[in-house]
Amino acid sequence: MACHSIPDLKPEWLGASGKTAEKMNLLTLQHKMKIDPEGYETELALLYKHFDSLLFLFQQQSALSFSSINGDPTVSKDLGDMAMFLAHVTPYYPTQLSDYPCKLADLLRSSAKSLPSSLRCHLTKALILLINRNFVDIGETLGLFMELQTLGDRTLRKDAFSHVIHSIRRMNQKHKNETQNRPLQNILFTMLQEEDEAKAKRALIVLCDLHRRRVWFDERTANAICTACFHPSSKIMNAALSFLLGFEKIEEADDSDVDSSEDEKNPQVVLQREDVYKAHHKGTLASKKKKQAKLQRAIRSMKRQQRANSEKDTPNYYSPLNHLIDAQGFAEKLFSRLQTCNERFEVKMMILKVIARTVGLHRLILLNFYPFLQKYVQPHQRDITELLASAVQACHDMVPPDAVEPLFRQVVNQFVHDKSRTEAIAVGLNVVREICLRIPLLMTEDLLQDLVLYRKSHEKAISTAARSLITLFREVCPSLLVKKDRGRPTNPKARPKAFGEVNIASNVSGLELLQNDDGEDEENDGGDSDSSMFDNDEEEATEITDNAHAQLSDEDETEESDAGLDGDNESGQSEEEESDSEDGDGDEDEEQEYNKRKRKLSDYAGELNADTSLRALKRIAESTREFESSVLADGILSNEDFKRIKELKAKEGAKLALGQHGLLRKGPEAKSPAFKVPSSEELSLKRVNPSVLEINIRRKMTKEERLELVKAGREDRGKYQARAAIKQKKTGGTSNKQKEHKKNMPMVAKRAKIVRSRQERKRLNRIAGKQFRGKKAWK
Repeated sequence: MACHSIPDLKPEWLGASGKTAEKMNLLTLQHKMKIDPEGYETELALLYKHFDSLLFLFQQQSALSFSSINGDPTVSKDLGDMAMFLAHVTPYYPTQLSDYPCKLADLLRSSAKSLPSSLRCHLTKALILLINRNFVDIGETLGLFMELQTLGDRTLRKDAFSHVIHSIRRMNQKHKNETQNRPLQNILFTMLQEEDEAKAKRALIVLCDLHRRRVWFDERTANAICTACFHPSSKIMNAALSFLLGFEKIEEADDSDVDSSEDEKNPQVVLQREDVYKAHHKGTLASKKKKQAKLQRAIRSMKRQQRANSEKDTPNYYSPLNHLIDAQGFAEKLFSRLQTCNERFEVKMMILKVIARTVGLHRLILLNFYPFLQKYVQPHQRDITELLASAVQACHDMVPPDAVEPLFRQVVNQFVHDKSRTEAIAVGLNVVREICLRIPLLMTEDLLQDLVLYRKSHEKAISTAARSLITLFREVCPSLLVKKDRGRPTNPKARPKAFGEVNIASNVSGLELLQNDDGEDEENDGGDSDSSMFDNDEEEATEITDNAHAQLSDEDETEESDAGLDGDNESGQSEEEESDSEDGDGDEDEEQEYNKRKRKLSDYAGELNADTSLRALKRIAESTREFESSVLADGILSNEDFKRIKELKAKEGAKLALGQHGLLRKGPEAKSPAFKVPSSEELSLKRVNPSVLEINIRRKMTKEERLELVKAGREDRGKYQARAAIKQKKTGGTSNKQKEHKKNMPMVAKRAKIVRSRQERKRLNRIAGKQFRGKKAWK
């Protein structure tokens, strides 16, 4: 056997024991043990005994006096280095060090609080290393690592927290390991319910982080986080409320940052060529910029509409409040705490927002909540827009209108009057619109006509809010508006649903779009140049078989003879009337002939031969498909039908966005409604953004913002100097006479100047040489 060094009691250097004089440190010995584990078993046994002796010495010193450890840090440093050394070599000696992981965990459980900070960190890292190498199960040490986070050591808390998160993520990386997740969740749920604020806080942080990372993305975790809102500690309650509201924040990214490839994702979104051409080739540079900006706004609006439609099927609208098992009980219990709590105003606002979001999301009935909000509805109230947004969020069609009417009247009376500020009137009108969007029965005819008069205001925010109210009621209930404000509503007899009235769907959503689909997209793809080709193909398709052609010609002859007889029987008419009637009858006969031909195409579609062109086949297939879809009685739709319905819905959304920006001015699409009333389910999903209530309001800039704006305009200018200083620095230059010679004057001005100079010279020559012959001054 080769001669190896035997360690003495020094941690950094291990001397030889009679066999060699070589010395080596722990890192070198660790490297050699990994290369040749069998050759260093004796050294491992001696080092393990050395660890036990260091541990016994440390425990004796801690029992005598804790201050001696702090005074002599050598023992703790030796023990920490030896613990890390054994943790690294444990995979190579699993039998000899089988009890080492348990011994290390027991040491941390029993005396973690009394250990020095450096030693505690070394022992924790050693245990983490053993867990990562599957020598210890995370379920056995999860409680230990949660307690280590409460000791106040920042480095230790960070290491323990990251270890817990990464271990659970690694455990659920390939699939959800429910058999191991349940015990770990039970440990954290129990800690979350404890009265110890430190433990409950760390458990809540771990649960929130795992839920945010979608590792524990289930109902049990979501309900556990929601129940933390009722913890006796206000800090735990605030943390839970902040997490719930953080999930509700809307990340409105700038549409200019969106990749241009999104324009090609939906082929149904097509702008009119005329508008695009005008925006780039017609008009002045300023008008082109305005047209291009208008097109960009329309494109951004279409993208937002597409994202809104796609977010219904994606978890972007997810919130832990969606998974509440007892949503009504949660809202009532939280509202009772709001009424009795003595927290600061920010905490009350957080509780109020969570209650409003829960009521709106689950469409709950909490009648006492609206009178509670009513006493805070004042223009001078702190964070009034957020409070009004919460009030709007809590309104839905299941709430009786009588319960919300006092709050609605309070908003109108306090915000919308002539003596109120511009910002208050605009916010009040926007809040009225949002509430009426959810409960339109609150609006009366007299009140609406008074509010509509604000459209004549010179303030943009007020006039825009009033016009949006008119646009809403043109779709919801046009009868409440006066005749000149109704415009041309799509449904003049529209009315809001009565309280408790429910519309039961009898067919698939969007089926009417599929029934009314006439293949416009395919025709538009061909362009105008293919219209003649399609006409020729129709003529070719009418002659697909000899038999069909013969029958069609016979029918044409009979129709012509009938038309001639009708023309002969018309007596007593003038020649002009006869000619007009003959022309009209001819047009009617041609239309009947065309309809009969179309009808015959489907009858003789089965008699096609090999000489038929592809375009004729396509036309016949489309006609038969439309006929079959119109008489479809079983109501069974295929996957292609559902795909087509989705495309048609996207196209309708694009038309709606284009109509809102005035880009659909021709054709039947221009009559599409400029506003679509969302359903109650769609309104309950989206959070009401307080900034929407303040749209178009010009906020007064602070002094710092004004200075920044002034400095931004001076970037291209030089340093300011007085005119006197500039004149003093001037060394030379041209005179005014020299500058006049450089000016490019018009020809007329030049000729006039020459004439004036010539006349001036003649005058001077006349008086030159003449003496003054006046009265003498003396006699």
